[in-house]
Amino acid sequence: MLETKKPLPKGSKKLINAWAIYDWANSVYSLVISSAIFPIYYAALFVDDNIIPFLSYEIKNTAMISFVTALSFVVVTFITPLLSGIADYIGNKKLFMQFFVYLGSLSCVGLYWFDLDTIYLGLFFYFLAMIGLWSSLVFYNSYLPDIAHENQQDKASAKGYAMGYVGSVLLLLFNLSMVMMPDSYGISGTESEAAMTAMKYSFVSVGIWWILFSQYSFYYLPKGNQNKQKVTKDVVLKGFRELRTVYHQMSGNYKIKRYLIAFFVYSLALQTVMLVAAYFGEEEIAWATDSEKTIGLIVSILLIQLVAIFGALLAARSAIRFGNVPTLIVINLIWGSICVYAYFIRTPLEFYYVAGFVGLVMGGLQATSRATYSKFIPKTDDTTSYFSFYAVTEKVGIVIGMLLFGAIDQITGSMRNSIVVFVLFFVVGAILLTRVNKKPRLA
Repeated sequence: MLETKKPLPKGSKKLINAWAIYDWANSVYSLVISSAIFPIYYAALFVDDNIIPFLSYEIKNTAMISFVTALSFVVVTFITPLLSGIADYIGNKKLFMQFFVYLGSLSCVGLYWFDLDTIYLGLFFYFLAMIGLWSSLVFYNSYLPDIAHENQQDKASAKGYAMGYVGSVLLLLFNLSMVMMPDSYGISGTESEAAMTAMKYSFVSVGIWWILFSQYSFYYLPKGNQNKQKVTKDVVLKGFRELRTVYHQMSGNYKIKRYLIAFFVYSLALQTVMLVAAYFGEEEIAWATDSEKTIGLIVSILLIQLVAIFGALLAARSAIRFGNVPTLIVINLIWGSICVYAYFIRTPLEFYYVAGFVGLVMGGLQATSRATYSKFIPKTDDTTSYFSFYAVTEKVGIVIGMLLFGAIDQITGSMRNSIVVFVLFFVVGAILLTRVNKKPRLA
């Protein structure tokens, strides 16, 4: 594995850029797999029958992907404190970040074999890819206070998301050209067969891109706190003890405690909506033809990504001028309004409108949330434990959100009913954020 000979100083431009490039590396998964190509491919597999038999149950295909996603986050929620504790103990969190990058990227390559005949194997690779991505992000996010000073963290966080949007759009455009013009790439077969094969190649391209560009980050990022302690039998529970310690330390810090409660509520809605948006567009919008659907969904995702670049940078400027918490409150209220509007949309044009507004606030809410938490945590070398707590909070919310979404979809037969439920979470999240900067009541 590549190692930099001389560690770069905290706050250096090169170090911050090296950290942010991991967003460039991993965001292709979120765009191509979570949002664009894979949802279209997945839906195309079930054009004749959208039911997946599982044990003695018949599960709707969109509900099944929701449940598998929720299960992957259950695993991530459990292993995050375990692995972050080990990483801090041996002083090498980069090693664990690398492991999950390789797990996730190779699982993306494995999605090439995702088919109806191998549906459970395909879902297993999807499951592993999710674990790889979100577990690597735990360690990646924990680097933010290590590589940037407090006055740099808003811009650094926004820069990471912006780079991720740019890089993922570039790969998606390449993938789109393969899907729309498979003959140009030597992909043969009928129009639909060639398009499906091109989508499989897209999954492989994600894995290669992810591994390739993450190497630059690995070269410059420090190992961690470098305590170089040996692992003992107690290390298995160390991460969970650290979570308990962090929780107790937060008990006297009303600001970070209130912030995490608000973050849990609105992040539950944010992450769930983002994970299911493409499936919603595929099933609930009245596309004229399958070709229009494919192009329309990908164009919508591209629109989201391009607008999100400006949204993340705009939110960073807003946070600097008006404060992080007021910025988060406004963005949450906009998100709630978007969900209300999304419940009523039927046409592709209306879906494009929603995509534009989603892009404007998607990156802003993510980047500002990460930077806000980074500012609230105490000055400590043990940043991984605090970001592990942040990650667990986020993942538990996603598990609840995806299970709730899948259950409503399975019971009512429509994702439209699921989307509108999350309006409440954005509104409550905004209300809870108004309490973050208030002084605690005296006993």
